[in-house]
Amino acid sequence: MVESRSSSAAGKGMSYADAGVDIAAGNALVKRIGPHVARTRRAGVLGGIGGFGGLFELPVDRYRRPVMVSGADGVGTKLRLATTLGRHDTIGIDLVAMCANDILVCGAEPLWFLDYYASATLDIDVAEQVVAGIAEGCVRSDMALLGGETAEMPGHYAPGDYDLAGFAVGVVEYDDIIDGSRVAAGDALIGIASSGPHSNGYSLIRKVLEQQHADILSRPLHAVAGQTDTSAQAATDRTLGDALLAPTTLYVKPVRALLNHEPLRESVHAMAHITGGGLTENLPRVVPDGLEPRYDEQQLVRPAVFSWLQQAGNISEADMRLTFNDGIGFVLVVAADKAEAVVAQLSASGEQSHIIGEIVESA
Repeated sequence: MVESRSSSAAGKGMSYADAGVDIAAGNALVKRIGPHVARTRRAGVLGGIGGFGGLFELPVDRYRRPVMVSGADGVGTKLRLATTLGRHDTIGIDLVAMCANDILVCGAEPLWFLDYYASATLDIDVAEQVVAGIAEGCVRSDMALLGGETAEMPGHYAPGDYDLAGFAVGVVEYDDIIDGSRVAAGDALIGIASSGPHSNGYSLIRKVLEQQHADILSRPLHAVAGQTDTSAQAATDRTLGDALLAPTTLYVKPVRALLNHEPLRESVHAMAHITGGGLTENLPRVVPDGLEPRYDEQQLVRPAVFSWLQQAGNISEADMRLTFNDGIGFVLVVAADKAEAVVAQLSASGEQSHIIGEIVESA
């Protein structure tokens, strides 16, 4: 006969907190991020955070035949660099940008964003910094932060680590979808400057940093890169760490302003977000068969951070073009006779851009 034991004999019962999950911390985070989320509120949002789903009323009054556009992405191992340096306030901007810039390519108006934040144990201070960055990214792209999920998974992530994923939804008029079908030989390529590596190639970047034992926290970028000129870029006191953690540029507002500019809208035949794969792989995705981009090499000036990476890592020219954006974060394919006007319009919106090549017939 087996004797049963009382609960007191068996010892103290276990709780979720004993397993490493702090529900109270999650509730506290929701309260802390409320003001950040409120900054992103825009027309169409119904209700607030905390529900089972976010509600958004589509702006059907402004669209005859609305087409929904969606995208999902993360920020890759740039997270590791942010964690190592203890800087978490801009990585959320990267998350939004990687998604918003993607759906922008077809001409979409971004509407709302959802985020997913997962860690071993929730650090409220770190999580709030990350969400504040996400909210800032949403503000910069006129998107509502409609909801998200915070997950604690002890045993799955190492202590101090976290992971991010983002999901953007937008809308575009069916007749205004930009799909590259109007691209023709002779069209001009306009490159808009990036802020740095954005969120691509960081596994290689971290390998270079490891091998070089690079001082990325205190030495100015121009000193690390061996620059001696006194140009504005070279003379900056920005460190290599600052350059590598610079958040991904959000191109939504300047490009949407261009597309809403009636004299120039029809001149935009295709757009490409230059992410992993660089110019080598991303622009051909929106160029029809029988055509290809041809670049003016003199216009592809490599910023200091990329020059340092190439030299320090002995990276081939082909690998640089395939791994990084090399200073060009977004490309527009436009009618040649409107190219200068497009550059002027982007400049008026605060973006540095220039003609970097043209579309030619494939050899």
